[in-house]
Amino acid sequence: MSHHFDTPTAKEDPRINICDFYLFRGRPGTTVMALTVNPNAGVSAPDTFREEGLYAFRFDTNRDLREDVTFKLQFGAPAHADSGEHIQTFTVRRATGADALQGAAGELIVSGGTGRVVKSDQDCLAYAGLAPDLFAADGVGFGAFRKALWTENRFAPEAFQNGQNFFGGKNVTAIVLEVPSSLIGRGAVHAWATASLYGHAPEVQVSRWGLPMITHMLLSDPSLHDDAAEKYNRAVPANEVALFSKPIRDFVEKVTALAHSAADPSAYATQLLTRLCPAVLPYELDTPASFSFAAFNGRGLGDDVMDVILTLVTNTALGDAVAPDMRLVRPDFPYFGEPHPTAVSSAKQ
Repeated sequence: MSHHFDTPTAKEDPRINICDFYLFRGRPGTTVMALTVNPNAGVSAPDTFREEGLYAFRFDTNRDLREDVTFKLQFGAPAHADSGEHIQTFTVRRATGADALQGAAGELIVSGGTGRVVKSDQDCLAYAGLAPDLFAADGVGFGAFRKALWTENRFAPEAFQNGQNFFGGKNVTAIVLEVPSSLIGRGAVHAWATASLYGHAPEVQVSRWGLPMITHMLLSDPSLHDDAAEKYNRAVPANEVALFSKPIRDFVEKVTALAHSAADPSAYATQLLTRLCPAVLPYELDTPASFSFAAFNGRGLGDDVMDVILTLVTNTALGDAVAPDMRLVRPDFPYFGEPHPTAVSSAKQ
């Protein structure tokens, strides 16, 4: 949940709060894309997807920061299965050209129901439903770290002493697609995920995820309030440098200056800014994914992105002493393991 409840809109409806985005190699010749919503699904958040929601994986294949290929999902009304769980129908469409930019149009490539793996004639696999949260972070330590930074003007690496994964034992709802890489393109791409409201009115984007910890860390200056995070989630990558490069750069400069970790904090912040803004996830199709200090190349389910971002923005070897639990990952589709037992029937719809 690297972007959980980061805006008023997300708090109002967790079903359209994108928590995380993953992109990695699947079966030979295929690419896997996954997004999660509903922080703490089935307990303090629903275990369903919003009917008026449009969930999308967006790929820029020519480096102009505009999507050229988009995979879009829409869901039907929730119903109760005999087991008592919620089930929904869903469709997946692939759009190119003008249709990739906005709206629900596109070629239907998969359709089915939540809670099970669906396969299409085009060798596409889809899953939508409950899954364990694979993001790991010492939430208590991170809160103390930010408090020291903003209220005491102090770099506090010692804040990460808790050693407890705040997200352990919690579920999310995941959307996972595995498609032939040829349906995306070839070579290097840049990707991000979005959730939009789409009904009788034109599409309105309300949530966006390209790189982890952008809103909770890099746009965490209290003077920005919630407005910066809301604007970030509604923006498009092509406009991001103009809108957000200054607060992101200012954050990195402030932290490295307090940490005395860069000879020239301003120069370091400017250098790092090219990796973090615009926040799109680079990936060389059909290669092993790795989100690391050295480079971003997709994101695997086990990548410890919290440690990576902490280390990069502070320019120190800083970690929070917790990591994704690989016991919750399976080797085949949908790659997320079984969800944690939870009283899903208690969640609001």
